Amino acid sequence: MLSFLQIRPSPLLGRGLDLDFPLLAGCLGLLGLGLVMIASASSEVAAAQTGSPLYHMIRHLIYLVIGLGAAGVVLMVPMNIWQRYGWIMLLAAFALLVLVLVPGIGREVNGARRWIGFGAFNVQPSEIAKVFVVIYLAGYLVRRQEEVRESWAGFFKPFVVLLPMAGLLLLEPDFGATVVMMGSAMAMLFLGGVGMLRFGLMVALAVGAVFVLVQTQEYRLQRLITFTDPWADQYGSGYQLTQALIAFGRGEWFGVGLGNSIQKQFYLPEAHTDFVFSVLAEELGFVGALATLALFVFVSVRALYVGLWAERAKQFFSAYVAYGLAFLWIGQFLINIGVNTGLLPTKGLTLPFLSYGGSSLVICCVSLALLLRIEWERRNILGNEDVDFTEADFAEEVSHAR
Repeated sequence: MLSFLQIRPSPLLGRGLDLDFPLLAGCLGLLGLGLVMIASASSEVAAAQTGSPLYHMIRHLIYLVIGLGAAGVVLMVPMNIWQRYGWIMLLAAFALLVLVLVPGIGREVNGARRWIGFGAFNVQPSEIAKVFVVIYLAGYLVRRQEEVRESWAGFFKPFVVLLPMAGLLLLEPDFGATVVMMGSAMAMLFLGGVGMLRFGLMVALAVGAVFVLVQTQEYRLQRLITFTDPWADQYGSGYQLTQALIAFGRGEWFGVGLGNSIQKQFYLPEAHTDFVFSVLAEELGFVGALATLALFVFVSVRALYVGLWAERAKQFFSAYVAYGLAFLWIGQFLINIGVNTGLLPTKGLTLPFLSYGGSSLVICCVSLALLLRIEWERRNILGNEDVDFTEADFAEEVSHAR
């Protein structure tokens, strides 16, 4: 059971740091930018609530250190270990999503029960569950590849797992996480070889489900109505979006300067969490916002290429994991930035690598480490179905580490 704790070849135990530096540099750039923006966007709120303008920045830095430490551990774990224990991770995800709904265990904030408290820190199970679902589904696509491609049964079986998990997320409620998780799962099934007929049916059912969910909850319907014309009720339901749009307008081309945002001074709610991109656009301007978007696009496309390279090396489990993680990032990027710019209805979803939030930040670092491990194994031909791993390979790497 614990054999994976033994010293094995890894990008950290070799002839130096052997990583995909373009992907690493892009994500570290986003992490650094996020730390700066949290320090700026949260300063006024933190000073008023705690007396220290750097309170949220210090906590964010602690989360970042924890995330990088977790990433270092993940880099040491071979991908076949993740594949072997994918079903345990799935059970753990279900357990966490059930626990967060239990009164006294789950913490309720703004009407949503999405966090489990551990002293001064909160853990958001939905962030963990999304990654665990990707890992489990990747294993399923490898085990049932022919069935998924050729039969309806292979296509529907994953939804026996996905739909109950989506139901638990909606009970929190966390509509944004549900959309991102289901969207990533659909993309993985499509890349796994699901035929166009079945994929088309899946898309139609997903659109229908979203329509029904919006109609059955008054607050979701109100958000949709407000999104179409936020200025009609700019001091009521449209307040948050109008303040975000004002931030974009004030930023113009080159921004008002780092730290000089007006909207963060109690005008824009959640300025350092869901709407940090609006503050970034105000302080760094259109040019800064566009550069940030370009960096997001780069790391997302690079993650997709990691999956493509692994697939060409016949490392199919690793490929599907990389695709799934990439689509988790892409989904959250699109939704968060769409909300900030008024292209989508308001939805509480963090911006990966940038927003304040411990669970999101740690999971982003873990996802990055998984992608780096996949890319490293692909180059070192580990996990290839045509290559056997021998004790001699371990001995050589251990000797180099010494």
